[in-house]
Formats: sequence, C-alpha cells, structure tokens
Amino acid sequence: MEFLKDKNTKTIVIAVALVLIVLAGALYYNSKATKGNEIVARIDNETITKNDLYEAMVAENGKPVLDMLIANKIIDLELKKENISISQEDIDKEMDAIAEHYGGLSNFEQMLTIYGQSLDTVKQNIEKNLQIKKLLEPQITITDEELLTYFEENKESFNVEEQVNASHILVDSEDKAKEVESKIAAGDDFAELAKEYSTDSSNKDNGGNLGFFGRGEMVPEFEDVAFSLEIGNISDPVKSDFGYHIIKVEEKKEAKEAIFEENKEQVKNTVMEQKLPEAYNSWYEKKSTEYKIENLLYK
Repeated sequence: MEFLKDKNTKTIVIAVALVLIVLAGALYYNSKATKGNEIVARIDNETITKNDLYEAMVAENGKPVLDMLIANKIIDLELKKENISISQEDIDKEMDAIAEHYGGLSNFEQMLTIYGQSLDTVKQNIEKNLQIKKLLEPQITITDEELLTYFEENKESFNVEEQVNASHILVDSEDKAKEVESKIAAGDDFAELAKEYSTDSSNKDNGGNLGFFGRGEMVPEFEDVAFSLEIGNISDPVKSDFGYHIIKVEEKKEAKEAIFEENKEQVKNTVMEQKLPEAYNSWYEKKSTEYKIENLLYK
C-alpha cells in the first residue's frame, strides 16, 4: 500500500538471518567448486578468483556461518529422532502473519527485493524457527498464573481498536477521478473499475481492497474519510499526496476491550516466544555435548 504511513509494527528481524543464509550458500558452493581459480571479477589486468572470494568470506563471516550450519545439522538430527515435521500450512500461516505486519504480501516482497532476497528464502527461515519451537515446546512450562499476569500487564496491547475494511481506486488526476466517479454513479462495478483505473498496483487486481486497518495506519486525508463513511458507501474523490482516492467501506469493527479467555492462546504464544531463546541456549548447549563435532575450518 503505497499511501500507508510508517507504522510501529511487531519487529521481525530477518535481515541478518537472510545475510547468513546467503553466506552459508556461498561457502557451500565454493567448498564444492573444483575450479577455485575461476575469475569472478576483473580490474584492468588484475583479477579476483573464486578462491579469493571464498577466503575473504571465510575470514569475514566464516565462523558464525559455520556455527549456524552445525547448529542446523544438530536440529535436523533431533527432528529426525523425534519424528517432527512442519506442514506447509503452518509455514503459510506464519508467512501471512509476517506479511500482515508489513502491510501485506506485496509490501513485504518489495522489502525483500531491497535485500535481494525471495519469499522462498524467508519460508526456509520460518520453517527452521517452527522446527525449533516444536522441539522445545514440550520442555517449556507456562502456568495459567504467568499467562494472566502477562495479560494484565499488557492488556492494552490486546485491546481491539476500531478498524475499517475499505477498498479504493487511486488515480493521478481530478479529471480521472471524476470519470471514475461518473461510472460508479452509472452502476459500473467498483472492483472492476479498480482493476481498470487504479494506479495502486498492490491491490488493484483485488478490486482495490486494503483489508482491515486501524487509525494511524493511513495518511490523514484517507483515514478521516474511511472512518466517517457508513458500510457500503462510496466517497467523493479524496486528494492526498499520492493522488485522488475513491473509497468504498466494506466492513467495520468496533473497538473492544480485551478479555483474557478470548486472548489466552495469543498470550501463551507470546510468552512462549519470550522463553524460547533461553530454552534454546540451554537445549543446544546440552545437545552439542551429545554429538561429536569436529570444526576443521577453525581448529
């Protein structure tokens, strides 16, 4: 959504993980290469070979990447022992949750493009995180008292704010907006007009639908109109820095104070996520003594 304001969303640290995965792949590739002297860059008559690149990468990032690969191998072996697998449905559900925090899948993909990464890379990372969680969950104890305490201390974060589910058609001129407006008045379908006219490529093919959003997520001009409209109503053209919007309100959700029982599962997941890092460190320290590990690169 190009006209979304910057949002304080759940922080999802993926950049470092993505870099490590890329470096791990490069280390693996170069370890298999039989032509280490193959030239990868040339400056006048000077050359840089694959061996030069490999050695530089090992010197700069080799140890943490190798440590990560060793840890992943131990995780894989333990998953096999415990007969644990992660379904595609679980991965997709987690992916959807992450994408939602970035304003939708399209925005998330744009962010990944900046890092030169793909959804497949992120899905691999998600799968590994879910595998670790399944391995460790049976070892982590969470009492109802802990859950209730956390809920009471963070109750505001579980409250449901007023939300609107709206669609829009974004055009670049007032004349174009009036043209679309006249077609709507003549009975043309809003979703079809969005596909034909809207310049917002992130949702035009979905009839311009933006999903649910709360206050503070859209630019003020857009937000004020969207929250003032009744369900099913369509606005006059609304000007913002992005162009002219014609807004249709699809649904609304009223603000609601959080109730513990309705949010217990979400609270449990949050508390579990907080306990996982410490539990993983203890688990890995124990497991690493159960396997014969030979680090031949860094002796």
